[in-house]
Amino acid sequence: MNPGKYLAFLLQAVMAGLALAFVLLMLNPEWIRQPPPVINVTEIPDSNAVPEARTAGNTGPVSYASAVERAAPAVVNIHTARIITRQSHPLLDDPVFHHFFGNRFKRPQHQLQTSLGSGVLISNQGYVLTSNHVIDGADDIQVLLADGRRAHASVVGVDLDTDLAVLHVHLEDLPAIIIGNSTNLRVGDVVLAIGNPFGVGQTVTQGIISAKGRDRLGISAYEDFIQTDAAINPGNSGGALVNAHGELVGINSAIYSRSGGSQGVGFAIPVRIAKDVLKQIIEQGHVVRGWLGIEAQDITHTLADSYGLDGTEGVLISGVMRDGPADQAGLEPGDVITAIGEKRITDARDAMNTISIQAPDSLIDIKGERKGKPFTTRARVGQRPVPTR
Repeated sequence: MNPGKYLAFLLQAVMAGLALAFVLLMLNPEWIRQPPPVINVTEIPDSNAVPEARTAGNTGPVSYASAVERAAPAVVNIHTARIITRQSHPLLDDPVFHHFFGNRFKRPQHQLQTSLGSGVLISNQGYVLTSNHVIDGADDIQVLLADGRRAHASVVGVDLDTDLAVLHVHLEDLPAIIIGNSTNLRVGDVVLAIGNPFGVGQTVTQGIISAKGRDRLGISAYEDFIQTDAAINPGNSGGALVNAHGELVGINSAIYSRSGGSQGVGFAIPVRIAKDVLKQIIEQGHVVRGWLGIEAQDITHTLADSYGLDGTEGVLISGVMRDGPADQAGLEPGDVITAIGEKRITDARDAMNTISIQAPDSLIDIKGERKGKPFTTRARVGQRPVPTR
C-alpha cells in the first residue's frame, strides 16, 4: 500500500475513534468523574443495635452520693467574728465643734465583723485544716459540724507561706476525712468540692482536674495548685476537694474570677503539701523550711544579653543577705545558679521550692556561673525565718 494512503487511513481511524469516544462521554459524563474520597472515622457502635456497647470502660458512676456520704461529715462550716475599732472623725477634734458638743461624740466606734468559710476534720482528735485567710485576725472562731454540733475552735498554728491554718475543737466522736493521694491525680479526673459557699450551708459541686502544678498566681509564697472547674465560691475556702471515692486530695483555696463568683477556674492546695504543713504545725508549732538568704530573679532575654549568658535557664542572684548561708558560701550578686544538689534550676520559683525542702543545717552543692565561668560551692542550709503578718 502506498505509504501516503496508509497514513491517511490511519489518521481517519484515529479521528473516528476520538469522535466516538467524545459522543460516548457526552452521553455518560459520570465516566470521567473522580471517585469520591474515602473518609476514615472511628464511631461508637449503633446504640440501637448494641445497647450495651458503652457500658464498659472508664465510664463514670450514675451518682457520686457514696463519695459525698463518705467525705461530707468531716467538712465543717467556720464562722469567725472580730471587733473592729473605728477612730473618731477628725472633725471631732475641731475646737469649735468641741466647744459646742464636748467629748460626747469622740468615743471610738466598735463594730462586729463576721465572715464565713469552710474546714476539714483531719483526725478524730479534733484537728481542723482550713485556709489561713478564713480565720486571719478573728477574735472568735466557731466550727459547725454537718451533724449540727457547734464548738469554739482554737488556733494551733498557721503557715502564711501556703495560706494554711490548723484549728482544734474539743468534741467527742468526731468524723475524720480519709486522706487521698494528690500525686497520682490526672488531668481529667473527677473531683468534688465540698464547702459552705455564701453561707447557704454545706454544698457539693462536681468537676474535673483542669491542670496540675499551677504557680505564679500571686496567691501565696509557695504555689503548686490543683486547678479545677468544680464550682468554688466565697465561703468554699478551706473546704475539701475530694476524688470520686470521697478521699481528700486538696484544700480549696482561691478562685480566678472577674465577677466575684465561680467562673470555672478554682485552685486547691494538694493534700501532700497540706498534710506536711499540718504535721509540722502540730509537732513543732510552725513549719520549718530551708533558707539560703538570697534574692533571686528570673533571667529574661534582656538580662541574658546584658550578662553575656548563653540562655535564660537558671536564676540570677540579685541580692545576698550579709552573714547568711549564701554569703558564707561565697555567693555574690550577679551570680547565676544553674543547679542545687542534683536538680537543675529553671527559674526563681523552682529555686525557692528546691531550697525550701532542704533540711536546715544540711549541706548542699550549688553550681552556677560567674562572669561567664562555671563555679561550684557548698552551702550550709539555714532555717527560713517565720514570716510576719
